[in-house]
Amino acid sequence: MAKPPSHQNRTRRAGSRRSGGAPAVPGLDARRAALRLLDAVMRRGEPLETALHAATQGLADRADKALAHAIAADVLRWTADLDALIDGATPQPLPEDAKARMVLRLTLVQALRLDTPPHAVVATALPLVDGGPRRLVHGVLGALLRSEARLPDVPTVPEAVAQRWRAQWGEPVVEASAQALARRAPIDVTLADPAETAHFDDVLAGDTLMSGHVRIGHQVSVPGLPGYAEGRWWVQDLAASLPARLAGEGRGRTALDLCAAPGGKTMQLAAQGWAVTALDKSAKRLERMGENLARSGFAASVVQGDALTWAPEAPADLVLLDAPCSATGIFRRHPDVMHRVGDRQIAEMSGIQAQLLDRAADWVKPGGLLVYATCSLERAEGEDQIARFLASHAGFALSPPQAGELPEGVAADAMGHVRTLPTMLADRGGLDGFFIARLVRQQG
Repeated sequence: MAKPPSHQNRTRRAGSRRSGGAPAVPGLDARRAALRLLDAVMRRGEPLETALHAATQGLADRADKALAHAIAADVLRWTADLDALIDGATPQPLPEDAKARMVLRLTLVQALRLDTPPHAVVATALPLVDGGPRRLVHGVLGALLRSEARLPDVPTVPEAVAQRWRAQWGEPVVEASAQALARRAPIDVTLADPAETAHFDDVLAGDTLMSGHVRIGHQVSVPGLPGYAEGRWWVQDLAASLPARLAGEGRGRTALDLCAAPGGKTMQLAAQGWAVTALDKSAKRLERMGENLARSGFAASVVQGDALTWAPEAPADLVLLDAPCSATGIFRRHPDVMHRVGDRQIAEMSGIQAQLLDRAADWVKPGGLLVYATCSLERAEGEDQIARFLASHAGFALSPPQAGELPEGVAADAMGHVRTLPTMLADRGGLDGFFIARLVRQQG
């Protein structure tokens, strides 16, 4: 399979010096940042994207920041396989959280995945273990490079995750998940006007999987593409676009979009004719929503607040709850979830979702819709959550998707839920893992 672009040119500025006067090792600062990123994810349980800003402080060059992110992300994709190489080259297994193991992971992934020259790998590895087992790291790294060690074509899904998904979905989903980890996800765009599907399919040289959608390769620069600056489309995984699609046409009716930032679903609802109130508790994410709305030209009433304490002035015709979740369904874009999310985090998130669903139920008008969604591959955050909700809310019933509401290759289950899995549309770039339930509140 094709490897990511080489990063060997990131080791420039060989003549630069640290404040103490000693020559700096070219590219070392980017590797230190990658090590901080991995520590934040694997020891402290922080999301990779959340940790990125703090970990890359001091890196003035955007290319160095991108390199630190690329190293950390590929370590997270290939951890099990990197560890197998390391354990095969050490007389005794290193502790899971040993700094030497982490340094070996990030140096090996550069050589085996990012085409970094061996001399640069070794030169930047040893300073990372100052005061530690430099001889061990040098010996293991040298032995593996001399033996021309290789990673498999497809990563191994971490065992705890594989066991959980195998129990819920079967072995084919675990295998498809490994395949999805091995390649970068494509870029999906949602069109403001579905009538322009054929036009943008052509000008973006893409692949359309349903009306209002175009899929393009990951190697492009999005802001420079035709139609982006004018707000005629925005980036949004196809699976993530389905909850708002299932809301249907608004025709001026009212909608509450809860946990709404950065605004992809808000823009969808506005484009479909809903009068949208968008709620989110993050001021920073709402800033980004404001920018997206301004670019697209759509209007929405934007409110900063926590849906667990906030309440609307009146019920709405539609409540869309894309709830906070474990995010295990977006592992191919965020491989950190495979290392920092387990049963405890899933249970915590399902508790929050239950509270949000119970509150949202009171905000739906009789005859109105409640659309619940999570980007999770866990039944506890999807099917089980809706079963609990329906058992305690007799006034609601599932409203299964109708013909034409879902892309070809995606279908509702026997209950009427929509569940996207890594096995779906794999030959056309795949989908993020999502769960969606559309519920109608009975009249009276």
